Amino acid sequence: MKTLVVLAVSIVLVGILFCPMVMAAPPMPDDLQMVQPDPSLPKELSAFFGKWEGSDVNMQFFLIIEKIDKEKASVLWWQSGYPSAGVMQGWFRREANVSKERGKYKLWFASRAGGINELTLKGENLEAVWPSLVDRLNMIRFRRVP
Repeated sequence: MKTLVVLAVSIVLVGILFCPMVMAAPPMPDDLQMVQPDPSLPKELSAFFGKWEGSDVNMQFFLIIEKIDKEKASVLWWQSGYPSAGVMQGWFRREANVSKERGKYKLWFASRAGGINELTLKGENLEAVWPSLVDRLNMIRFRRVP
């Protein structure tokens, strides 16, 4: 019986330690105002609208496109903290510009660090790309969440 208990506990611990963690969404900001895109907006552009989640090796990210039109989008961005790199946890809001390059829509806005974040749709995913401090690009792939 003791062996069975040890085996069961070991299986649970391995599952906890080695299975991918499910990200828990942070509390939504009090001033969140989701505004459905106008039906006349191109589908390729209105597809940005909604809630998204992504992660990299160090941090978790949540992104909300709460409003979008042909010229601008309201973007809420949340990131988990990464104190050793000086990155604090929390939500921030930015107004993004909408552009169309080579037939594809892109949203772009200034990050808190002063760089430019670019958001593009790649199939069912949303990709965020921005320059890092070490002359390379950072990229986070987001997936849509309800």
